Amino acid sequence: MIRNLEKVRNIGISAHIDSGKTTLTERILFYTDKIHKINEVRGKDGAGAVMDSMELERERGITIASAATYCEWDSHNINIIDTPGHVDFTVEVERSLRVLDGVVLILCSVSGVQSQSITVDQQMKRYKVPCIAFVNKCDRSGANPAKVSGQLRNKLGHNSVMMQLPIGLEDKHEGVVDLVAMKAYYFEGDNGEILVTKDIPTEMMTQAQTAREEMIDAVSLFSEELTDAILEEKPITEELIMTAVRTGTIERQMTPVFLGSAYKNKAVQPLLNAVISYLPSPLDIENEALDIDNNEEMVILESSFDKPTVALAFKLEDGQYGQLTYIRVYQGCINKGDTLTNTRDGRKFKAGRLIRMHSSQTEEVEAIPAGHIGAMFGVDCASGDTFVSPTINYSMIAMHIMEPVISLSIVPKDNKAQINMSKALNRFTKEDPTFKTYVDHETGDTIIQGMGELHLEVYVERMKREYGAEVETGKPRVAYRETITRKAPFNYTHKKQTGGAGQFGRVAGFMEPHDDEFEFVNKITGGRIPTQYIPACKQGFQGCMDKGPKLEFPVTGIKVTIDDGAFHAVDSSEMAFKAAARGAFLEAYNKAKPVIKEPIMKVVIETPNEFQGACMGLINQRRGIIQGSQEEGVMSVVESQVPLSDMFGFSTVLRSATQGKAQFTMEFSTYKQVPLSIAEEIARKKIEEKTKK
Repeated sequence: MIRNLEKVRNIGISAHIDSGKTTLTERILFYTDKIHKINEVRGKDGAGAVMDSMELERERGITIASAATYCEWDSHNINIIDTPGHVDFTVEVERSLRVLDGVVLILCSVSGVQSQSITVDQQMKRYKVPCIAFVNKCDRSGANPAKVSGQLRNKLGHNSVMMQLPIGLEDKHEGVVDLVAMKAYYFEGDNGEILVTKDIPTEMMTQAQTAREEMIDAVSLFSEELTDAILEEKPITEELIMTAVRTGTIERQMTPVFLGSAYKNKAVQPLLNAVISYLPSPLDIENEALDIDNNEEMVILESSFDKPTVALAFKLEDGQYGQLTYIRVYQGCINKGDTLTNTRDGRKFKAGRLIRMHSSQTEEVEAIPAGHIGAMFGVDCASGDTFVSPTINYSMIAMHIMEPVISLSIVPKDNKAQINMSKALNRFTKEDPTFKTYVDHETGDTIIQGMGELHLEVYVERMKREYGAEVETGKPRVAYRETITRKAPFNYTHKKQTGGAGQFGRVAGFMEPHDDEFEFVNKITGGRIPTQYIPACKQGFQGCMDKGPKLEFPVTGIKVTIDDGAFHAVDSSEMAFKAAARGAFLEAYNKAKPVIKEPIMKVVIETPNEFQGACMGLINQRRGIIQGSQEEGVMSVVESQVPLSDMFGFSTVLRSATQGKAQFTMEFSTYKQVPLSIAEEIARKKIEEKTKK
């Protein structure tokens, strides 16, 4: 691995589903001599893309799990992570962005900024990751890169600057004009591998000069030298422009926009040059950790090989030689045989086999230095764990993980399936923090939870294929929540006398609605409840949040304040105050007008204009609220918010209403109160379930 970190780039390729991420990655690997044959995503040859190593990915033509690889270009080492576009697998994007230094954001030149592009952009903002944009599919009918650059600005708030102009669009797309070098690039050979530099076509010269002036004007904000050169009318060199663009990009103050068509092998090489020129090296990024031994004080990590090691495990896989843990090393260097500590549980372990990944293939290495992404075998850990040298106790800041919104019961067909299912669930929950499982103690059913129907469908299919676990699935269930709508007091005394020492504890105060999930406020004065029993009170209240008293849905959005109480010198204990808190919760909860909340999904439909009315009708039938609709050429985009419970089976209905021409994406938006009539229906079904048991 290259030790000169100025020549290292850790990048991700992110976009909305079907924008061409995997196709672009495939071309990058071909031009950097990492592979010697280009396979298509839905390969007619049956091979499928290199980065889609899972059988399911090749069949469906979608990326399910992020895949890591590396390549070399212009004596630079590029570590690449290809991420899924489907919103159900958004955790894969989340954990990839957590460890990357820069991103290539791909946008379709026809569809432009789509719903998942917005989600990816929010994730990039969360982790402050700089990006360059690549407007793909310039060969498609209706391609308009200038419009897409405008959408980047208007919809996502990026300071987008066009760095290239297309030479022809749609079926006449031949190449690109580079506005920095003021040259035209054409791509010849069977796979576009020969880059031919020519003069800009005469008919485009005026347009190119105007665009270049606009570009220089935009990037001059990031370089005093460039501004001086403009004012003093000195020659403006390529180096001056490139330094300014790099500064603006790394500071996340501008987004350079590049164009091309990955599928038609056009303009991928200039994009690789842009990755080297404009995206940051590990030395340009400031990474932080928390010093656990020092009140979680913030520590700035150095990309130095001599410092104590700090690494983050961001992804787990079940490999043929045991658990494969993907890591990013931020400081120090992990050598084969080094002793490291997992800061989550304090366990020490020896670094065994160290490898670099190329999709599903591995290459053994002796060390993984700071600034690089690699993997190790045989480490028992969880996703998001921090590994450090034994001399320090640092922890990396955790990733943002969304709560699951949909659940499904699964029943194994026989005993063998039961054993295999347990193995599969154990592995999947370890690998994916958004996939959860539990056993319903009343029905005995195993329940799996996830981010959407496709998410759960993929895991059930993987259970069958990878583990031979034949399971039957129940109907999807919605993850409802309960909350309260008004303030309610409580004053509860827990008193029990059973030969010998009894139990006594009294808590008084009030509960009220709150924006956060749970907050506990202690306003006890005068020692009415001794300080040592306050944590027990908090635990008692918090323990009631897992299941609501009536319908047994998780409770959220409650603030509990205790301001009075009483204790007994002999009979009071932690157990007594926990019980008193539980009794107080039940007492106040029913007075506080509890209601049911349901997950509301953001649904975006893309449809031909003639079916726009029909799509809006489908949304209205499902208690949906239309938030906006806009026509973009022959297509319309309808944005709405719809309760998840009404979205099951929507894809079939949408296909039949639009002759199969419309598509939709769906992601979690918020929780909202359920209307009274539906709340009654949910309560009735819940009671029926209980009586059946």
